[in-house]
Amino acid sequence: MRLFAPEIAPVLDLVDIHGQAIATSQPGRLTLLSFFRDAACPFCNFRIYELTQRHQELSERGLDVVAVFSASQAEVLRFAGHRPRPFPLAADPTSRAHEVYGIERSLWRKLKAIVTRVPTLIRGLRLVGLAGLNTGNLMPADFLIDGRGRIVEAYYGRDAGDRIPLQRVESLLRQDRNRRAA
Repeated sequence: MRLFAPEIAPVLDLVDIHGQAIATSQPGRLTLLSFFRDAACPFCNFRIYELTQRHQELSERGLDVVAVFSASQAEVLRFAGHRPRPFPLAADPTSRAHEVYGIERSLWRKLKAIVTRVPTLIRGLRLVGLAGLNTGNLMPADFLIDGRGRIVEAYYGRDAGDRIPLQRVESLLRQDRNRRAA
C-alpha cells in the first residue's frame, strides 16, 4: 500500500553494504530515501551516477541520500558500489523494506521505460553492461523525509526509469530551509 505525506515514515533497520547502520532521518536535514530496482538496473545506476555528481551541492543545502536496492550485498557491491559513493547504499535482498514502503511491481511499466527512455537506458547500460537487460519488475520510488521522521514527499515511479525530479527536491529543500528560518 502506498504511503503519503505527511505520514510518519516507517522505520527501517538498514545497514549499508559495508555493515554500518543507516539512519533515514536526521534532525535539521531532509533525507532522500530512494528505492531502486535490482543492482544491475541501468536506470537505477544512471540515477546513482546523477546523485553522486550532485551530492556535494545537495548535501550542503541540507539533503542526505540513502539508496536501497532490491538485491544482495554482493550484487550492490558489483554494480552500484564498485566505486565509492558519498551516500550509503543498502541491500534489501528479500525486498522487505520495499514492501514496507509499498513499492510496486509492473512488467508493463518496465517495458514502457525501455521503449520511452532509450537515451537513459543506453547511458545506464554503459555503466552496468548487458547484465542490465535481465532485471526484475519492481518500480522505483523516492521519499523525502524530514528531521522528525515525517514524509514530506512520496514519489512512486510511473515506469522503471521515473524518479522524483531533482528540481522538485531542490524546491523542497528551499521550502524546508525557509520553514526552519521562520
